[in-house]
Amino acid sequence: MTDRPLIAVTTTIWPGGSYGLPRTQLNAQYIAALEAPGATSLLLTPAHGEASMRQLLGLCHGLLLTGGEDVEPSRYNAKPHPELGDVNPARDATELAAVHEARRLGMPILAICRGIQVLNVALGGTLYQDIPSELGGDILHEQTGDWRERSHAGRVEQGSTLEAVFGTSELRINSFHHQALREVAPGLRATVWAEDGIVEGVEGTEGTWVCGVQWHPERGEAHGPDADERDPDRRLFWAFVQAAREFAAESTAVGVGR
Repeated sequence: MTDRPLIAVTTTIWPGGSYGLPRTQLNAQYIAALEAPGATSLLLTPAHGEASMRQLLGLCHGLLLTGGEDVEPSRYNAKPHPELGDVNPARDATELAAVHEARRLGMPILAICRGIQVLNVALGGTLYQDIPSELGGDILHEQTGDWRERSHAGRVEQGSTLEAVFGTSELRINSFHHQALREVAPGLRATVWAEDGIVEGVEGTEGTWVCGVQWHPERGEAHGPDADERDPDRRLFWAFVQAAREFAAESTAVGVGR
């Protein structure tokens, strides 16, 4: 079994680098969160062409879809809402293609915040473009407090994969999003919800380890190996990395030429 599975981690690309040129960027907590359970990160950027994306994923044992901008509404046959935030078509194209390639390869996928939305759209689901104006409600899904604060509850379906991963059916989670899943895509099922019914977690229904969460589990996970191993956010990354190890071992055992 591969001790350190290789995980493709998505990044964004924005103007603002030296001389105003585009630059790729990623919050370092994602890498720290994968380092703790023993994985190695490989960055997958919108600057990579499709051929490079496929080659890089062919080297990897898992795909991590990270947080960031809103998904462009045309990707799920919708018109832009007045409260739509920043979009990044190049990133959308790369990540949607990466989801399909990862699914073709049968590799584990973990999707975080924007990532759960990309995963849902890639598989045929839709989104609410702005929770406050489209749904209302009393829960503030874009919290204003410290990023380490777990601002509201999450209910996990009993008997689900995510309940087994978290070790509990009751969570406290952080919240940094104004978009959310509307129609859950075929091949996914919702298994975590906020008190107002917003989908906070999904898992795959077709055998491969595929999980997505709407909050940011990496923000607490980045504190490192001394963190409480019973913490649900920590358990999520350990489960993902273990699934990647098993995928690597299976691929090696059957001599898969990817």
